[in-house]
Amino acid sequence: CQWSWTSVSKGKGQENVNGYKVSCNGNTIFFPAAGGRLGSELDYAGSGGGYWSSSPYGGYSEGAHGLDFSASSHEVGDYFRYVGHSIRPVLENK
Repeated sequence: CQWSWTSVSKGKGQENVNGYKVSCNGNTIFFPAAGGRLGSELDYAGSGGGYWSSSPYGGYSEGAHGLDFSASSHEVGDYFRYVGHSIRPVLENK
Protein backbone atom coordinates (compact mmCIF):
# COMPACT_ATOMS: atom_id res chain seq x y z
CA CYS A 1 0.00 0.00 0.00
CA GLN A 2 1.09 3.56 -0.65
CA TRP A 3 0.75 6.14 2.15
CA SER A 4 0.73 9.83 1.17
CA TRP A 5 0.46 12.73 3.63
CA THR A 6 -1.81 15.27 1.94
CA SER A 7 -4.21 18.14 2.47
CA VAL A 8 -7.77 17.78 1.16
CA SER A 9 -10.19 20.63 0.49
CA LYS A 10 -13.43 20.56 2.51
CA GLY A 11 -15.06 23.00 0.15
CA LYS A 12 -15.17 26.62 -0.88
CA GLY A 13 -14.28 28.98 1.95
CA GLN A 14 -13.34 26.21 4.38
CA GLU A 15 -9.94 25.18 5.67
CA ASN A 16 -8.21 22.14 4.18
CA VAL A 17 -7.93 18.92 6.17
CA ASN A 18 -4.55 17.21 6.64
CA GLY A 19 -4.27 13.44 6.74
CA TYR A 20 -3.13 10.26 5.01
CA LYS A 21 -4.41 9.02 1.69
CA VAL A 22 -3.82 5.28 1.56
CA SER A 23 -4.01 3.49 -1.80
CA CYS A 24 -3.98 -0.30 -2.01
CA ASN A 25 -5.19 -2.77 -4.63
CA GLY A 26 -6.99 -0.06 -6.60
CA ASN A 27 -8.85 1.25 -3.52
CA THR A 28 -8.22 4.51 -1.68
CA ILE A 29 -9.16 5.70 1.81
CA PHE A 30 -8.46 9.03 3.53
CA PHE A 31 -7.69 9.21 7.27
CA PRO A 32 -8.11 12.80 8.52
CA ALA A 33 -5.59 13.98 11.11
CA ALA A 34 -8.30 14.43 13.73
CA GLY A 35 -5.92 14.35 16.68
CA GLY A 36 -6.59 12.35 19.81
CA ARG A 37 -7.88 12.77 23.34
CA LEU A 38 -6.32 11.99 26.65
CA GLY A 39 -8.95 12.91 29.20
CA SER A 40 -10.67 16.09 28.08
CA GLU A 41 -7.69 17.47 26.12
CA LEU A 42 -7.57 17.29 22.32
CA ASP A 43 -3.98 16.98 21.12
CA TYR A 44 -2.25 17.11 17.70
CA ALA A 45 -5.39 17.85 15.63
CA GLY A 46 -4.28 18.63 12.07
CA SER A 47 -0.84 17.09 12.54
CA GLY A 48 -1.67 13.51 13.56
CA GLY A 49 -4.35 11.10 14.63
CA GLY A 50 -5.35 7.63 15.62
CA TYR A 51 -8.06 5.21 14.55
CA TRP A 52 -9.42 2.15 16.32
CA SER A 53 -9.95 -1.22 14.73
CA SER A 54 -12.74 -3.49 15.95
CA SER A 55 -10.21 -6.06 17.21
CA PRO A 56 -9.27 -6.28 20.89
CA TYR A 57 -5.72 -7.42 21.58
CA GLY A 58 -4.75 -10.47 23.54
CA GLY A 59 -8.22 -10.97 24.98
CA TYR A 60 -7.88 -7.85 27.12
CA SER A 61 -10.98 -5.65 27.20
CA GLU A 62 -8.95 -2.53 28.05
CA GLY A 63 -7.08 -2.48 24.74
CA ALA A 64 -7.51 -2.80 20.99
CA HIS A 65 -5.53 -2.75 17.77
CA GLY A 66 -5.33 0.63 16.11
CA LEU A 67 -3.54 2.99 13.77
CA ASP A 68 -1.49 5.92 15.09
CA PHE A 69 0.11 8.47 12.77
CA SER A 70 1.74 11.84 12.26
CA ALA A 71 2.93 13.58 9.10
CA SER A 72 6.24 11.73 9.32
CA SER A 73 5.18 8.20 10.33
CA HIS A 74 2.34 5.70 10.67
CA GLU A 75 2.12 2.61 12.84
CA VAL A 76 -0.36 -0.15 13.58
CA GLY A 77 -0.17 -1.23 17.19
CA ASP A 78 -1.98 -2.05 20.41
CA TYR A 79 -3.38 0.83 22.46
CA PHE A 80 -5.30 1.25 25.68
CA ARG A 81 -8.91 2.29 25.13
CA TYR A 82 -8.65 5.29 27.43
CA VAL A 83 -6.69 6.95 24.60
CA GLY A 84 -9.27 8.80 22.51
CA HIS A 85 -8.76 7.61 18.95
CA SER A 86 -11.29 8.14 16.16
CA ILE A 87 -13.34 5.47 14.43
CA ARG A 88 -13.89 5.10 10.69
CA PRO A 89 -17.26 3.40 10.08
CA VAL A 90 -17.31 1.32 6.92
CA LEU A 91 -20.41 0.01 5.19
CA GLU A 92 -19.98 -3.42 3.64
CA ASN A 93 -21.54 -3.72 0.18
CA LYS A 94 -23.44 -6.98 -0.19
